[in-house]
Amino acid sequence: MNWLKEVGFLLRISRSEEIARRYFVVNGFDGALTMLGLAVGFYSVGDVPPVVAFSACAGAGIALGMSGVSSAYISESAERRKALLDLEQAMAARMDGSAHGRAARLVPFVIALLNGASPLLVSLAIALPLWLASRGTQFRVDPLGISIALAFAFIFLLGAYLGRISDTFWVWSGVRAVLIAVVTAWLVTLVSP
Repeated sequence: MNWLKEVGFLLRISRSEEIARRYFVVNGFDGALTMLGLAVGFYSVGDVPPVVAFSACAGAGIALGMSGVSSAYISESAERRKALLDLEQAMAARMDGSAHGRAARLVPFVIALLNGASPLLVSLAIALPLWLASRGTQFRVDPLGISIALAFAFIFLLGAYLGRISDTFWVWSGVRAVLIAVVTAWLVTLVSP
């Protein structure tokens, strides 16, 4: 638990809490919208084996996760190094061993992990019914339909969370996010055969 306190402290002193939260929500939203697009596309085509649908969704989730980790690490490590150099110039001293030096080294990893974990975990949660169906679990409804409903639920929750952060009416914020998802699903059906 000590390391969690240390990470929280380093995020605070580097003023990175907002960045981490923003990355987590934005990339969770990306993961949910991507899974929604895949599930609606498969549903529109019809008769797609669950193993195929799950493999595509898991592959997309892994790719989103890897993209999130690598892009955030590259950009955040550059930003943290620059911030540390600016602080060192202002203080006219090396800061490698200080808390700010530790933050410059650790915060990019933390943000990169959050940035990659968010779309991966959301994607896998949405694809879970497809995985279960591919393993023989019988559902009363189409597992793609369950995945679509899960995608809408995650999108609503992420929107509602943003509403709470911005101190606006959380239900309206969640509904706005769902409206974006509805438009996305509609566009996917337009291009489906």
